[in-house]
Amino acid sequence: MQILNADEMRRAVTRLAMQATELNKGTDFVLIGIRTRGVILARRMQKELSRLEGVQVPVGILDISLYRDDLLGGCDAVFRGSEVDFDLEGKNVVLCDDVIYTGRTVRAALSALSSMGRAKTVRLFVLVDRGHRELPFRADGVGKNVPTSRFERVVVHFEETDGEDAVQLFKQSV
Repeated sequence: MQILNADEMRRAVTRLAMQATELNKGTDFVLIGIRTRGVILARRMQKELSRLEGVQVPVGILDISLYRDDLLGGCDAVFRGSEVDFDLEGKNVVLCDDVIYTGRTVRAALSALSSMGRAKTVRLFVLVDRGHRELPFRADGVGKNVPTSRFERVVVHFEETDGEDAVQLFKQSV
C-alpha cells in the first residue's frame, strides 16, 4: 500500500526544512544524515533551505554501523565511514533519517555524534514515524506518522537510489 507519493514526499521535505528553521530560530544549524537514506533526506532538506532561505546549510554523513547494538547478532552492516568535514562543537545539529521505528538507530547515531564533539543541540527529523519505540526517543520533525503493526514494514524509495519517490507499507508474513 502506498503511503506517500512523489508530490507528498516533496511537500513533507519542504515542511521538515521549514520546521528545522523554526525550531532553530533561523538557519544556524548543520544537517547530518544517517547513512544511507537519512543522507538523501538531509540533502533534500538542504536543497529546500537553499531554495526557500537562500542559504547553504552544511550537510554531513554519519555512519552508525560501529555503534549498533546488533553487530554481535550477525548483522550485515558494512562500515563506510562518516563524512563530517565541519566541527560539531557547539553546533545545532539536525539529525536526519528516513524512518524511526524502535529508536535503536537514534541511540547509535547519538553515540557516533558524541564521539565527534559536543553539539549544542541535536534534533531528530524523519520522513516517517511508524511507532513501536523500544527506547525513549521521539522525532522533533516528522513528515508523516504511520501507525503500523510489528508485522508491517515501511519502505522509503528515493529517486536517487530507487528510480522513484514513494513510501510504501508492506505486510510481512508471520
